[in-house]
Amino acid sequence: MLILNRRRSPLSRISASAALGLMVSLSLAACGDSSDSGDGSGSDASGFGTGSGDGSAGESGFGGTSGGWDPSGGATGTSGAGTTGGGPDEEPPPEEEPPEEEPPEEMKCDDETPVVLYLSPDDSNSMSSPVQAREAVLGTFGSLSNVPVRTYEFMNYYTFQYPTPEAGKLTLTTELLKVAETTDRSEFVLQIGVASETVTNEDRAPLNITLVLDESGSMSGTPMEMQKESCRAIAASLKSGDIVSAVGWDTTNAIKLGGYAVTGPDDSQLLAVCNGLEAGGGTDLAGGLKAGYQLAEASYDAGRINRIVLISDGGANVGITNEEIIAEHAGANNEDGIYMVGVGVGDATSYNDLLMDTVTDIGKGASVFIPNAEEAWKIFNTQFVNTLAVSARDVQVELELPPGFSIVKFSGEEYSTDPAEVEPQHLAPNDAMVFYQQIETCAPSLISPDTPVSVTVRYKDGVTFEERTVADSISFGDLMGDSSLNLLKGRAVYTYAEALKAQSDFEVDPAVAVAEAFEALEAAEAALPEDAELAEIRAVLEAL
Repeated sequence: MLILNRRRSPLSRISASAALGLMVSLSLAACGDSSDSGDGSGSDASGFGTGSGDGSAGESGFGGTSGGWDPSGGATGTSGAGTTGGGPDEEPPPEEEPPEEEPPEEMKCDDETPVVLYLSPDDSNSMSSPVQAREAVLGTFGSLSNVPVRTYEFMNYYTFQYPTPEAGKLTLTTELLKVAETTDRSEFVLQIGVASETVTNEDRAPLNITLVLDESGSMSGTPMEMQKESCRAIAASLKSGDIVSAVGWDTTNAIKLGGYAVTGPDDSQLLAVCNGLEAGGGTDLAGGLKAGYQLAEASYDAGRINRIVLISDGGANVGITNEEIIAEHAGANNEDGIYMVGVGVGDATSYNDLLMDTVTDIGKGASVFIPNAEEAWKIFNTQFVNTLAVSARDVQVELELPPGFSIVKFSGEEYSTDPAEVEPQHLAPNDAMVFYQQIETCAPSLISPDTPVSVTVRYKDGVTFEERTVADSISFGDLMGDSSLNLLKGRAVYTYAEALKAQSDFEVDPAVAVAEAFEALEAAEAALPEDAELAEIRAVLEAL
């Protein structure tokens, strides 16, 4: 099984905390069928295999090398039966050198088997990482060393202009561009965009929203101010009849509102709760979650958008009990649940990302980061519907490539030849799921203008759970041409995230990564000169 994985090993699911921040650039050529990430394995970005100490096949699907020598065996100069002669000054026999490992055999290109992969951009459509990175560079912190750079969250955060579908449906856009060619290799950039319907705040379904608000002592200062600002932005976005509950969690977990129907935007009772929040207690996340879910359940209505909004500076730990509470209420794949939106507040010097990244993966909601009032109003007012509503559920993207193809760079969180290994993702209204990937073929002679690339998107209706499919099969001749606006921006966002990542992981020369990011950015700016998001990217890159 071929798999690139950021939160699961090929053999078992691992915790989000153990996998936080992983980024793999992998050549998944169709030249093998197994993976193993056990101890002793090593990667080979060239696509010729991942050797493993136990002799198993590598993660890119090529055969691994045989296991190494056994340090507990062989001649060691001792015996279990004692010595049989020789004086005390006699030197012991020399230890034998361990045998050298055989170099891996070069694998042949598989130019017969079509490549079928299942893709996921991110389990929870989170957008926290790019905001943390921006604030770390442009703010007072000035360092990326403590910021997890997750490329797929950058693709979630920045916007793309794909065709808008009819209500309840999705549109699919596939674009391809050749970027390099040699006698035995051809490289292409492939971008897939899956866009959802447009829904205004006036037209959205009514809400049942429960605010779980951190009032522990660590929230003093900026974190508490940003929690209040987020609360006020939410209040401004509500409609008459929306149901709001609120619990302040410290060691007392005081219920502030229970099943309260607001009169409209800026309801006075809700604003009083927002403005009256105070830091100073201890921390009882489990108690706060229990109280919050009890309030949400008491007002649960299948005709409403049911959400828990957890706001915190990330100072609490996520225990087994808390994970079970969240998972129990998130709902199975064939039912609606009380999804969780995790809101990180504070600044890059103090915020602990692990809490929100973990709980939102389990709770099937987005993780966002609020460092200032502008971001609070962007997420919870301008993009209120995007943040809380669901347009399509359990979206799964299947990509079929011709024989010989592999993925060498990928913007998403995971992909696999086994659909069961890839978590489907919900898609919000007014949103797009974007996959930017670099692919290459070891059999360029097989590519002709008529060679197809096929993409199939399977999903469930956001309201009825009816299963639906949208598919696209386009030839290389149809796909290849000038870069579109979306592809240019996709490349700019992807290389920007990779340049930030290179500042701390050093797997790539930071100067080279930044230069590539500037090159992609300049091409995008030439086509989109008024794009404010590209201007933001430039400001961060210039400050590195």
